[in-house]
Amino acid sequence: MGQLDRFAKQTFAEEAARVTGGAAAWQDAPEVRLDRVQADGFLRVLRPDGLAPLAAPWPEARVHQELLMELKMPGDHVDVREVKRALLRRQAREVERVEEREPPWMGEEPLWVVAPHLPSWLYGVRLLERFAPGCYRVGPSPFQFLWIAANELPLRDELVPFLVARSGRALDEFARWVAPRREVEWVLAMLQYMPMSPWTQEELKRRFARSDDPEIEARRQGILRTLLADSPEVKEELIQEGIEKGIERGIEKGIEKGIEKGIEKGIEKGQQQGQLTTARAALRTVLVRRGLALSAALEAQIDRCADLATLYRWIEQAVTAASAEEALV
Repeated sequence: MGQLDRFAKQTFAEEAARVTGGAAAWQDAPEVRLDRVQADGFLRVLRPDGLAPLAAPWPEARVHQELLMELKMPGDHVDVREVKRALLRRQAREVERVEEREPPWMGEEPLWVVAPHLPSWLYGVRLLERFAPGCYRVGPSPFQFLWIAANELPLRDELVPFLVARSGRALDEFARWVAPRREVEWVLAMLQYMPMSPWTQEELKRRFARSDDPEIEARRQGILRTLLADSPEVKEELIQEGIEKGIERGIEKGIEKGIEKGIEKGIEKGQQQGQLTTARAALRTVLVRRGLALSAALEAQIDRCADLATLYRWIEQAVTAASAEEALV
């Protein structure tokens, strides 16, 4: 399970109870007794009446005690294979619930899939009913099967657990909206794990990167050091461009302030080259995390590119591209 998946699940675990006023709570899923069949988690319905006034899809959970949740983050596959696997995990959990009780439970386990968007292929094989912005009933189905398209959901506080699945421009919009509504520590984690555009990351770093709370600031410094430790090639290239001092001060006092001081002291060419270097490193990081291999020719293509706009476009395309070749068009 990747860091982005962990972040999404942690957000559900922390936010579900808060935004529903204790009406629902997240529970990590134990491994089902089948080979490689494990769901992302369950949503326990603790107070159905507390879900009624909330934005969709929350009220749809009122008639259930438990929902099986499948979280598909940006870059995850949402093809027919993945949907079939989700249905298999739902069926396995339903069998478990039947076996857990005597007399056997006679219900149907609901399935909610949360993803950035509704895949177009689903229209050809299922009946889809849009009952609220971003919320679809998938039929025909003997059980409640909902698809929540995070990119279409409204920006509402109680929908934050679903909104973390957004992608592309919709993710940038969500990040700018949610940052002032959450603690600095949560915002820093969002900046670390969520694949938003580089310019949105820079904007949020400038606005929310520092805290007057010494404890939060100490944790922030630890996160920043971890980011550099995870990408040693970025640090090395920045050193080669002559702005190591700016990065070191950024770790101690805030990356943006440190880089600005480094630029003020000195290397105009370093500024341009540092931006290009950082963009190339960010592009490679996205491709590596997506598991998209780079050929020698593509590596050379990235190294030759000296246009920031092109590099930023490639980064955005790399979030959803099926291959490295498709990302670098």
